[in-house]
Amino acid sequence: MRDFLCPKCGQRLAFENSVCLNCGSNLGFDLQARDFALVGPSGMTNQQPPQVMCANLHIAGCNWLVPSGVPGGLCRSCALTRTRPANSDLTGLPEFAAAEAAKRRLVLELTELSLPINGRDVDPQTGLCFDLLSSQHAPVITGHDDGVITLDLAESDDVHREQLRVSMAEPYRTLLGHFRHETGHYYFSVLAENWPARGEFQTLFGDPELDYQQALDRHYSQGAPIGWERTYVSSYATMHPAEDWAETFAHYLHIRDTIDTAAAFGIAPAGATVDRPMAGDAGFDRIIELWLPLSWALNMINRSMGHSDLYPFVLPPAVLEKMRLVHKLVAAA
Repeated sequence: MRDFLCPKCGQRLAFENSVCLNCGSNLGFDLQARDFALVGPSGMTNQQPPQVMCANLHIAGCNWLVPSGVPGGLCRSCALTRTRPANSDLTGLPEFAAAEAAKRRLVLELTELSLPINGRDVDPQTGLCFDLLSSQHAPVITGHDDGVITLDLAESDDVHREQLRVSMAEPYRTLLGHFRHETGHYYFSVLAENWPARGEFQTLFGDPELDYQQALDRHYSQGAPIGWERTYVSSYATMHPAEDWAETFAHYLHIRDTIDTAAAFGIAPAGATVDRPMAGDAGFDRIIELWLPLSWALNMINRSMGHSDLYPFVLPPAVLEKMRLVHKLVAAA
């Protein structure tokens, strides 16, 4: 994540800003430029072609820009949402806004990594889209199916999410983490499903065609196998090769984005930003070389504030080899 500045007065901006708190200027985030632009009194930027604020500005707090005249008026991120709470849903709408905020971070990182983001407008059968549903009205299972990512909006509630994290013995659970994991399932079909990548995938992760329901039942009845920490990034990754891939992919995104943010604030070298491919084995080795001391330092800082570790995971050699394949396929894409 970049360190943004107000284009009018130079005040530092957070990624979520739609107004500069110093000079009061209205601002919009331009995904193509990866930067903020001034929005004039007319509601448009002075760019050519002009852009306007996303139609979800007020209903979901979206601060992204969209070219003027785009049908529906939704930005690149919001347009990927297929289903959302009704305007009359006073419980679901705040949860929807929190989910969209996390999704914008996901879409920015995927864009900077140059990963293809083909929505249902491009691929009606398996294109990427999001159903953001409130379990206040009916049971919702967070998951992925042929490009459709479903998220239970109750995950935006800190108490609910923490209760689930503790009950499921998870070290980490966030909205952004859910999006990264479920998007990992989508990118399996984009990056690794076909040969020759499929062969490399099976060597490291196993056969993705294994019966998923059997694997699910076994995992929740027996738990993770003894010694799983030597070959998996999380206990959930042990359930099925597809989940191992999704967990590894999500951690790759965690690492790249955190290093990118550290570089923006001078805590890591400037060349570590996520928009640089850092391709090949040497590039991956450099990413891990940067990550290990950075994550250790961040964990110690968190402990100094009385919090649990920021990154409560270990990356053994077997996990790094799996992540190396993720890096290879992302760079190739």
